[in-house]
Amino acid sequence: MAVKLLFFAGSARRGSFNKKLAKLGTKVALAEGYEATFADLADYTMPLYDGDIEAADGPPDNAYKLKELIEQHAGIMLACPEYNAGITPLLKNSLDWVSRVREDDGMARAYKGRVFLLTSASPGGTGGMRGLTTVRHVLQIGLGALVLPDQVMVPRAASAFDEDGRLKDADAQERLRLAIVRLGETAKALYGT
Repeated sequence: MAVKLLFFAGSARRGSFNKKLAKLGTKVALAEGYEATFADLADYTMPLYDGDIEAADGPPDNAYKLKELIEQHAGIMLACPEYNAGITPLLKNSLDWVSRVREDDGMARAYKGRVFLLTSASPGGTGGMRGLTTVRHVLQIGLGALVLPDQVMVPRAASAFDEDGRLKDADAQERLRLAIVRLGETAKALYGT
C-alpha cells in the first residue's frame, strides 16, 4: 500500500500562489507513486479560536473533520504564505482548533505520528522564508510535530508557474520533487503506510 500524503495551503484565497504550490505538490506525489490528497482550508471554515466558544460549544465540526483528514495521512506538505514575516491567521487558527480536539485520555495527537514538509511561495524575493520560521516553531514547539529540515521556497511566484501549474525553473521543480520524495520516504520509514 502506498504512503498517503496530504497537501494544503495556509491560504483560502482563490488565486493563492500557495494553493498552486500545494496542488503542484499533489501532482508530483502522485507521479512518484504516493497516494496524495489536496485539501483546501476554505472547506474547513472555523471561528477565530476563543476559549469561551470552546467551553460553551466545544471545537467546531470542521476541526474534527480536519483532524480526521490529517490523521489519515503519514506525511503532510504545507504551502505557507508569509504574512508580515509570520504565519497566516487562517493557518494558525486551523492548527489551533485541531489541537483542541482531544482524545478520550485528554491528549491531542493530531500532529503526532506524521511528518511535515514546509514550503512557501511569495511574490517577493525570499519566497516566504521568514514566515516558515514561525510555522516551524508552532508545529515543532507548540504542537510537538516532526518537521523535516528541508524547505522549498518559491520566490517571485507571480511568474514562477507555467500554464500547466509546474514551476518554470527546472531546478526549483526538481528541489520540490526531491523534498516530496524525502517526505514520503521519511513518513514510510517512521510510520509505515
